[in-house]
Amino acid sequence: MNKCSGAILTLLLSAVAFSALAADPVMPAAAIAAAPASTLMSGGVGGQLTQLVLGLLLVVGLIFGLAWLLRRVQGASPRNGQMIEVLGSRALGPRDRLVLVQVGKEQILLGITPGRITPLHVLKEPVQVPDSERATPEFAQRLMELLGKDHKDKK
Repeated sequence: MNKCSGAILTLLLSAVAFSALAADPVMPAAAIAAAPASTLMSGGVGGQLTQLVLGLLLVVGLIFGLAWLLRRVQGASPRNGQMIEVLGSRALGPRDRLVLVQVGKEQILLGITPGRITPLHVLKEPVQVPDSERATPEFAQRLMELLGKDHKDKK
């Protein structure tokens, strides 16, 4: 977390520095009239281009920094240690389905309808589901079949 806070502090200090660069003093009208046109165009355009590039780099750096930070924070949470896991699913109709869920060491058969989720049965003896045949969403499974890519072909 120390590296993350250091990166965030650096980004904030850079933003303050760039905002100070953006606050250029306005030249009085008399100074503008007295200065040659080539001096005004080259200094103004060069300064604006520099400010544009630095601002763009700041925004892109901020996006990448926040993406990195988000990946670090999400990676800290245990994904394999989930308490609830869907073991299988079967469609009974267009909007009704049966789902076998594992919660800790207990397996529960749920009936799912558009307005309700009902526990139908708590299994006394857990069903062993092989790892290769874990529940795949039906749309993804059907899409793979249509494209000719089956899970068994990947071996």
